[in-house]
Amino acid sequence: MKPAPPPKTNAARILDGLNIPYELRAYEVDPEDLTALSVARKIGLPREQVFKTLLTLTNTGDHLFAVIPGDAELDLKKLAHAAHFKKADLASLKDVEPLTGYVRGGVTVMGAKKAFAAFADETIELHDQISISAGQRGLQLLLTPADYLRATHATLADLTKPLTVKAG
Repeated sequence: MKPAPPPKTNAARILDGLNIPYELRAYEVDPEDLTALSVARKIGLPREQVFKTLLTLTNTGDHLFAVIPGDAELDLKKLAHAAHFKKADLASLKDVEPLTGYVRGGVTVMGAKKAFAAFADETIELHDQISISAGQRGLQLLLTPADYLRATHATLADLTKPLTVKAG
């Protein structure tokens, strides 16, 4: 017997409404390891194709989404510059769910409670297919970068710096 398909999320319904093709890919969630590297390994994609969505806060109190590849770190100065703000910081973890409707490890631009401006790292266009959270932990959406950009109206910009590996 074939396993039941993963449940549709708001992000998937938005893509359906735009007639954008995608694949839903489920994976086992480890609450202790929500990293893009872990997700990439579980869904069988290189981590540079697994994009993570981060909520940020600017010096004026505006929130922005930053969408970056799993093999890089967000450069907050570059994001602030791209969005024409003096400064940006990561939003407090306690604010993420109330503002977006999503929990850490399940944040996506599509279907968020509030429509914050989104910025996607320019490397998104280097891939035939990318993976982003479907709006819940354990479920990813695979689609083309062009379709993702069309659905989210994200602005392309250079947003990253190399991932710093913590010694330990």
